[in-house]
Order: sequence, then C-alpha cells, then structure tokens
Amino acid sequence: MDPRNHTDISEFLLLGLSDDPELQPLLFELFLSMYLVTILRNLLIILAISCDPHLHTPMYFFLSNLSLADISLSTVTIPKMLVNIQAQNQHISYTGCLTQICFDLLFISFESCLLAALAYDRYVAICHPLMYMVIMTPRLCVLLILLSLLIGMGNALLHSLTVLPLSFCTNRKIPHFFCELAQVIKLACSDIFINNFLIFVVFSLFGGLPLSGITFSYAKIVSSVLRVSSAGGGYKAFSTCGSHLSVVSLFYGTGLGVYISSAVADSSRKAAVASVMYAVVPQMMNPFIYSPRNRDMKGAFRKLIRRTPLP
Repeated sequence: MDPRNHTDISEFLLLGLSDDPELQPLLFELFLSMYLVTILRNLLIILAISCDPHLHTPMYFFLSNLSLADISLSTVTIPKMLVNIQAQNQHISYTGCLTQICFDLLFISFESCLLAALAYDRYVAICHPLMYMVIMTPRLCVLLILLSLLIGMGNALLHSLTVLPLSFCTNRKIPHFFCELAQVIKLACSDIFINNFLIFVVFSLFGGLPLSGITFSYAKIVSSVLRVSSAGGGYKAFSTCGSHLSVVSLFYGTGLGVYISSAVADSSRKAAVASVMYAVVPQMMNPFIYSPRNRDMKGAFRKLIRRTPLP
C-alpha cells in the first residue's frame, strides 16, 4: 500500500460498536438515552448551584465545572455517533476527526485536573478548617480552573499537532465509535514513534500527577480524621469526601480498565466496546453519585423545583 499524505485525506470510516444492522436501532436508543440523561442531570446540577447562594462555595464551584466538563466530553463523541447510525453513514471528515481528538483530550485532561482540585479543596476544608476561606479564595479557585483548562489545551494541541504531519495508508477504517488518538495513529504509514512516546509520557503525567495529588490529599485527610476525638465528628468530616472518592474511582478505574482490556483484547472492536466505560458512563453517573449523597444538593434541587413555574 502506498502511503498518502494527510492533505489527500478527506475522511475516515468509523466502524462503531457493531456492524450488525439489527443492533443499530438499539444502539441508537441506548446512547441517545444515556446522552440525554448526562446532559439533563449535569445541567440540573449547574442550575441548582447557580440558583442557591448557599452553594456558592469553592467545592460547588469546582463541581459545577466538573458537570460542564462531563457535558462537553459527552457532546464531543455521542452526537456524531447518533448521526452516523441514523443516517447509516459511518464516515467522518479528516477535519472532524482531528477536532474530536483535540476536544476529547482537552476535556479528559480538564476533568482529571478538576478532580485533583476538588481533592485539594477537601484537604483544606478538613485539615485546615479555620483557614479554609483564607486559602480557598475566589481568585485561587478561578486560577485553578484556568490552569486546568490551559493544561488541557496544551495536552490537546500537542497531540493534535503531532498527528498533522502523519501520512496515512489507504486503510482508513477506525474500529471505534469516535476518533480516539491511539486508534487513528495506528492507521499511519509514517513513523509513529514520537506519537507513541508522547502518549506514554503525557498520559503518565496527566494521569499520574493528579492521581498522586489526590492520593496525598486523602492520606492527609485520613490522618486528620483519625486524630478527631469524636467518632461522629470524624465520620461527618470524612463523609463529605465520599462522593468525590466515588467519582475519582469511577474516572480512573474505568480508564485503567479500558487500558488493560485494550492490551489483552483479541480485537479492536472489543476494545471499542470497553471504551464506552470511560467515554460515556462516568459522565452519566457523576450527577447520580453527587446528588443523592449530598444533603445540600438535595435541598438545592427542591428549591429549584419549587421555583420552576408550572404550565
């Protein structure tokens, strides 16, 4: 096969999760339902936090940004998949594919950094409660959000720009439901050593550093809680971290599970099915994790419902 320069490429072919025509309507209904639930539940969290002055605190500021990241990450991948299924057209343009790669990396990195910022917020709240409002100022919170966005943008642009010089062969079939970076560079005929090296190094940094920060924060939190003389006080302090720990476990657990399954799976299609666990499920589940376990959020939801005018 003769390699072709990327300027000759007009489109790729997304093979999706299954090539069985009878399964396509079911996949469409399933992913449409998951997408709608993701959008509505995360929007509800953002509205509840915005409308309740009692929730205008650093933790809920980070939480509302996490919901925005979940909405954005789902929107990058699912709508295109739904359009392809409905139109029975699996093609995606070269520009559209690069755009998916860029924004997917942006919001994954942004969410990873947000989880670390939430862990730091809980560390300050529990280990330094008297200094909480002095340390977690609005300026610091905004700076942490901007820093997370800049890191995400840097990661996204770095990988996207290294894909641009690649030459691709005539095989342009991507065994996935969206343009995942690792799957796209596998189609290249040119040398991809630098691309693979950057994936390993950058993903180790963006996965390892935030996770190390989260681990350090919770090690300090556990140490502080164990020194609390009142068992009830210790439980109350640590219970505020339960939702965040669940979200962290879901985000990193599904990512690690997909990495392992991709390494041992005997087909790329099975790896694509496994990727649903990190590309779709965490964004849908995060609102369900935070809402029922948080008394303030439930109170904000009730206030929001009472404010909503009946038709």
